[in-house]
Amino acid sequence: MRDALKSSSALKAMVQDGNGALQKRHRRYLSEEVRNVFADSLDLDAALRETLPQENRWDYLLGHNTTTKIIGLEPHSAKQDEISTVIRKKEAARGQLAEHLKPGKGISKWLWVASGDVHFANTEKARRRLDESGILFVGRKVLPKHLA
Repeated sequence: MRDALKSSSALKAMVQDGNGALQKRHRRYLSEEVRNVFADSLDLDAALRETLPQENRWDYLLGHNTTTKIIGLEPHSAKQDEISTVIRKKEAARGQLAEHLKPGKGISKWLWVASGDVHFANTEKARRRLDESGILFVGRKVLPKHLA
C-alpha cells in the first residue's frame, strides 16, 4: 500500500507493517489463514479523524502481500439500517483518498465484516445494494476466498 500513496501524502507516515494498524479488537475479524498475508495497513479512520471530524470515514486499508492490491476493511454492525451508512463510508473514502493515491491506484476490494451479530436478512435487495456499491459483506470473518 505504501507504494500506492503519493510521496507527498500525509497518510504515508501512518502506514504500519503487517496488520499493525488494526486495533487489537479488530484483528479477530481476520481468519487465522489471512492474518499474515498483508504487507502493511493503515487505520484510515484515525488518520482522517482530525481533519475530517464530521465526515463518514472508512476504517482500514490493507496492502495484500502477493497481489499488491489494496483491500478496504470496515468492521461495522450488521443491521439492516446500517447498509446505507457503510455505503456512504465507502463513497466518502473514495473522495478522501483521491488526493493521496497515485494516478491509476485504488482500492481493489471493499470488505464489510460484521462487528457483532448479523441482524439483516441476506435478501436480494440488500445484496443488490451492496453489489451495486462494490461492497462485499463477508459475515463475521475475512477468509481467503474474500481476498481472491
